[in-house]
Amino acid sequence: MNVTLDPSRDDLPLMANTSRILVKHYVLDLDVDFESHIIEGTIVLFFEPGNRLKKQSSSFEETCSSESSEVHEFRITEPCPTPVTNTRTFSSKAGYNDFAICGKGKKDTSDKDGNHDNCEQASGISSSQCYCDTGHDGSEDFLLVLDCCDLSVLKVEEVDVAAVPGIEKFTRSPQLPVVSEERRNQIVCELVTLPAHRWREQLDCYARCSQAPGCGELLFATDAWSLQIRKTGAQTVTDFPHAIRIQYRTKPEGRSVSWTSDQNGRPCVYTMGSPINNRALFPCQEPPVAMSTWQATVRAAASFVVLMSGENSAKPTQFQEGYLNWHYYVTMPMPASTFTIAVGSWTEIQPEACSSNTRATENIFPSCEDNFRWAGVCNHVEYPCRFQNVYATTQNIIPHRVFSPLCLGDVCQETLLQLIPHCLSAAHSILGTHPFSRLDVLIVPANFPSLGMASPHLIFLSQSTLTGSNHLCGTRLCHEIAHAWFGLAIGARDWTEEWLSEGFATYLEDIFWAEAQQLAPGEAQERQTLRACLRWHRLQDEVQNSAEEMQVLRPNKEKTGHTTDLGASVVKHGLNPEKAFLQVHYLKGYFLLRFLAKRFGDETYFSFLRKFVHKFHGQLILSQDFLQMLLENIPEEKRLELSVENILQDWLESSGIPKPLQRERQARPECGLSWQVSAEVTKWIRMNRRPKKRKRRQSQEVFEKLLPDQLVLLLERLLEQKTLHPYTLQSLQQTYHLPEQDAEVRHRWCELIVKHKYTRAYGQVERFLQEDQGMGVYLYGELMVSEDARQQQLAHRCFQLTQEQMDRALAQVVAEMLF
Repeated sequence: MNVTLDPSRDDLPLMANTSRILVKHYVLDLDVDFESHIIEGTIVLFFEPGNRLKKQSSSFEETCSSESSEVHEFRITEPCPTPVTNTRTFSSKAGYNDFAICGKGKKDTSDKDGNHDNCEQASGISSSQCYCDTGHDGSEDFLLVLDCCDLSVLKVEEVDVAAVPGIEKFTRSPQLPVVSEERRNQIVCELVTLPAHRWREQLDCYARCSQAPGCGELLFATDAWSLQIRKTGAQTVTDFPHAIRIQYRTKPEGRSVSWTSDQNGRPCVYTMGSPINNRALFPCQEPPVAMSTWQATVRAAASFVVLMSGENSAKPTQFQEGYLNWHYYVTMPMPASTFTIAVGSWTEIQPEACSSNTRATENIFPSCEDNFRWAGVCNHVEYPCRFQNVYATTQNIIPHRVFSPLCLGDVCQETLLQLIPHCLSAAHSILGTHPFSRLDVLIVPANFPSLGMASPHLIFLSQSTLTGSNHLCGTRLCHEIAHAWFGLAIGARDWTEEWLSEGFATYLEDIFWAEAQQLAPGEAQERQTLRACLRWHRLQDEVQNSAEEMQVLRPNKEKTGHTTDLGASVVKHGLNPEKAFLQVHYLKGYFLLRFLAKRFGDETYFSFLRKFVHKFHGQLILSQDFLQMLLENIPEEKRLELSVENILQDWLESSGIPKPLQRERQARPECGLSWQVSAEVTKWIRMNRRPKKRKRRQSQEVFEKLLPDQLVLLLERLLEQKTLHPYTLQSLQQTYHLPEQDAEVRHRWCELIVKHKYTRAYGQVERFLQEDQGMGVYLYGELMVSEDARQQQLAHRCFQLTQEQMDRALAQVVAEMLF
């Protein structure tokens, strides 16, 4: 596979050979330097040999075979007497990359990017072939391949875990007469397989082992997408060190982290959840099957707060004068891509003494936990699982904190802090046990490229969710909370099946939000139908304005989940920048789940969802796992003409709008809330047609008060009008106080301003492009397409003001529109 990929259209490679060897635990020890925009330190990886050696045919494997007919062998030459510079660079012809090793006591010969020069050269691995090690048959050294990008790797060494005092108690087998590779690996095997009830002891031992001395440096090489490591003479995975330490540093341009400033102008950094996930934060195994635990110690100046995916609410300890240590850990194995960190001058928002707090709201909804219990043990690997903890199963509100820049503290206290207990309790009433023991919510900087992101124990929310009423904040919070079950506790085994995360979260956000507001069933149904109407319009737009291949939710079809013999794979279209702005997998997934709920009835459907969560939490799934269990649990008379095969074909493996959805939308009448909007649209069109002078003499139209979603629909309908006069737009703004509405409403309002060149409101468009950057991409396009000089100047001016802080992928897309 050619690893020099065109980011505008290519698939994302997952290079790690996870079928050979698996990381079971990471220990990170990092320093955050805001002056150099670098995170540096060490990561220790504890391995267990992989046992998934099934030979699976896949398009990725076939591509590798066809692209690589040449076999390259490692050749170790005599150590070079003088440093050789830049040997890590690929040859333009052969595509070679070199292995590097620096002996103890030798001068650090790092190049300007921080990679050690190669003092022992090898012919390396061709960039045009898969990393097909044959070490399992003893013919050459075993090769460890980790996913890695935009990192400077300085040193790789084996860790002498046998040197840790008292470590011998983890070795049940007879002790070997001398300390050997076998002894060290035996210790690690015992450590990673400790029973769940010894998790505290295990974490402590991991920490002590991570600080053990090195016992030999390892050969390593990096290319655009991976770090490859081997030990001379270790011909099988069993012989390869089971604990290694990697010293490295990130690069300021690394795509996994964003160095920026918060809304108070203070420096901060956070992980992006970008298409390349965490491989530019630390070397790791990115394929979802590489489920691991982790612990991390992060040092930063004392003025900063470190938030991270962790089960503990970390309290900092003194490192040295002016610097603090923050320590977090997780005991639930999850993909490395779910690890999240944010370092900044965050302020914890405390509840007011007179306001309702978590304790006061714990019993808003009655617990019906009896509905969530089934006989039998969990089906996942052993870990301290909350689903087996009686207290956890009845805990409808988990401990939570809110962090934000100081200037947003008041609005967070008034809105967000009040919403969290209600949304958590609503989620528990629908799905049962919270998979995670606590939650931090952080308002991230203005350059955050979306409305929210969920990771274990930590949710990022955009400042755009805080404006207007609490509607957008509540629905987005519910969306991210839903990811605790679908996306985190239950993950997709193949990243191309994003709908298993985003479709579920989009569907459940409406259900959770209605429960959080304690709406009557009829009112909840009306509002959910209105939101379905809005999403139907968005799906139609997406289908009309995106490539067909990007509209397929399961592009690999029957080969979904397949990998090469080593465990490598690709994510279809993973590097295509358009993918980040498409919502097809959100919308089609949402409509599939809504279709099934309507077909089977809410009571049956949600009873099944609770069973599904109980069975599959802590595991990775494919679409057929969900669909097969669903149809098995539904009475036969309700699943007539439904099968896994036709659902896959109609909804997941075809572009365009699914035929069952087309039929449903044609047959379904509009809801009452939608009819109300239609009546208001008629009034505005009538008003717009009147001459301005006559309008003053006639009686004014009386407009109804509308919900935020109704306002969005109203503005979308008015966008269909060819002409709206300035006085109509002025009346719209005054009637609905549009500049003070939430970001979804203001976005549609800005579209109207641009379309009809309403110059008096251009300042509102500028404000939106600067303060709601994650939602403003489409507006830049509209400003440029108009070919109006003043609008184009506005677009260029806003981009000039924000581009240095703007998300890099977003900035690239906007730049292509402007230049």
